[in-house]
Amino acid sequence: QSITCWRKKFLETFFSNVLHGVLDVSSDWRLNDRHFSPLLHSSPHVSQLTLCNMLQGAVELTAEHNHRVLENLAGSLRILKFQHLLSCDQSIRRSLVLLLHRLIHHGSVSQVSMYSWPVPDTVLLVLILTMSAGLWRSGNALAYHGSPCALCREEDKGQSQESAQEGAERGCNAEQEGSGGESQKRSPNEADARMNSVLSGPRSPPLQNLACEETSSKVPSCHTSIQGGSPPHSSSEQLSCHPIPRKTRRRLKPAMGRKRRCLRRSRGHYADPEDLYDFVFTVAREDNSGLQDKTKTTEGENTENWTSSSPGSPYTGHAGCKKKGGPAGILPLKAAHRFRSVSTLELSSIPLTAETCRTLSNLLSSWVSLESLVLSYNGLNANISCILSGLRALSRHPECRFRALRVSDMFSHMPCMELVCCILSALPQLHTLSVSFDLKNQLEGSRPEGNPSCSEAEIPESCLEVLEIRFPREPLHAVFLLPVLKASKCLQQLSLDSATLPCPQELGLLLGLLKECTPNLKKLSFHDVNLAEHQKEVLFLLQDPGLQEITFSFCRLFESSTAEFLSEIINTVKRNSSLKSLKLPGNRLGNHRLVALADIFSEDSSSSLCQLDVSSNCIKPDGLLEFTKKLEGHLQQRGQLPFTHLCLFQNWLDQDAETAQEALRRLRAVCSVVNDAWDSSQALADYISVM
Repeated sequence: QSITCWRKKFLETFFSNVLHGVLDVSSDWRLNDRHFSPLLHSSPHVSQLTLCNMLQGAVELTAEHNHRVLENLAGSLRILKFQHLLSCDQSIRRSLVLLLHRLIHHGSVSQVSMYSWPVPDTVLLVLILTMSAGLWRSGNALAYHGSPCALCREEDKGQSQESAQEGAERGCNAEQEGSGGESQKRSPNEADARMNSVLSGPRSPPLQNLACEETSSKVPSCHTSIQGGSPPHSSSEQLSCHPIPRKTRRRLKPAMGRKRRCLRRSRGHYADPEDLYDFVFTVAREDNSGLQDKTKTTEGENTENWTSSSPGSPYTGHAGCKKKGGPAGILPLKAAHRFRSVSTLELSSIPLTAETCRTLSNLLSSWVSLESLVLSYNGLNANISCILSGLRALSRHPECRFRALRVSDMFSHMPCMELVCCILSALPQLHTLSVSFDLKNQLEGSRPEGNPSCSEAEIPESCLEVLEIRFPREPLHAVFLLPVLKASKCLQQLSLDSATLPCPQELGLLLGLLKECTPNLKKLSFHDVNLAEHQKEVLFLLQDPGLQEITFSFCRLFESSTAEFLSEIINTVKRNSSLKSLKLPGNRLGNHRLVALADIFSEDSSSSLCQLDVSSNCIKPDGLLEFTKKLEGHLQQRGQLPFTHLCLFQNWLDQDAETAQEALRRLRAVCSVVNDAWDSSQALADYISVM
């Protein structure tokens, strides 16, 4: 459902498979043409790219024969991922530097993600982090096949010319002011002529439109195109690069060390740049003999390089390159220069040492473009305070755009609510905060260094809109959540996961605080919280006119309930016209309760419920069919139902495939259904494993 364009998805996957050697184009007679470069053809469609292991993909993309592929990626790529990385030598790191510089500093990459690196190479990790933050040394360190980066070189030239022009203007003004009365004796025409003679010199404002064109086989050159009448821009503004397609008779260099040939086509007919997709899914269905006759071409025919990038796919990058000598390597931040940086950073399953955390904190302190940070299973423990120190310094920056922080780990070195208070005290501008831990740290009493009374600090008024907390089986005390709720008047979504309720009255106190302190709350979620003995509070939530989405996930709602409780739930939802989504996965509904829920949409109902999630509820095909028939009856009575989405993941629909198919077929005529092919024989084993 998340794939909006299958053409783009196909070509993006095609690019990845060719780059990593999974797909050998030379083995396919339809694609095996000496003029065809598969990477060049599909690169304009690539928005996500994953580099793995020894970074072979980085080496291939920075090879000289793939220069135009890299230019296309600079305009199309938005997300760059690293997975299962291994240590590499200096030459591979150099290729990575070239790649990151082009795709981040002079490209469009906005997110860098790193996953599954159990024993990270510190030099390589810090290299990726530093360049993602837009900090690096220009000059020889960024040489492209022996020559400095053309974009940096052109930008430096523009900046130096602008500085020279500003100096000339300042000198002219100073000379005019110093002449005193003598200048007043001159005629106005003479003064104007003098000024015009100064301003008529070479003037080169900062780059505005940058058209990249391949003028040699080794070094790309960039030509500026200044729009007349446009005001000068500061060096931090964006550059717009448009690769210009060119006709060429020269043979393309092979990609991945193998022959790459162009799609065969008739003489005088040039394929659309997206024909590979049509070729595979449309033309390939035709008769093979007719296809061969249609696509046959002479071996020595000169053809236009139709895989060149389109002028309609610009890429942008922030300026900030200055000349600086010195070798490549990890530099002190004061010695580096500021380039364009990414807005989202994800680090998942990568252990971060204290030293690495200090480096990351230093980078974060000035990473003004950063909007979202995700730290997942990094073994931070008390080092979280070091990260918060850098984020706190960032939050004081006038251009700070940081809005989302997600922290998850195996162990929590301090109570979750205390950590939440620390984060909100340091970062009141956060819009989204997610804190998740699996287990409590066995070392009780440990606290972040330098924050001995973190939980006691007063929380300033915050901009928090989304708060997600996964407790490591900690008691949920409403009094500890009170300062957070009071400071978060804008809170719209709250999720509480794996918390325990120390006493029956605690949930009631929490709901009272929510109603009092968070008038804008729209979504409330409880996951793996035992609500079997809290039926009154559940009904209280279901009748809240402010909530639009309520989730009770694996909350054991019907573990000790009676039939009257289910009837009260149905009647409450029928009267609530503001509730749009009700999610009840993992609550042992069974067939009979599912059938009863269909009455929410009866003729006398004022409910606006459009989404219902009944996943993992032991629903069988006959129960689903009965539920469908009841919905059809309500639809006939009302003419139209607000109900549009039903989620059925992990139910026992495989026990009677024929009945299940009939139920799903009829149900899809009423609403959109999402289900899966789940093996119900694993249900008992799964249930026992989580008890």
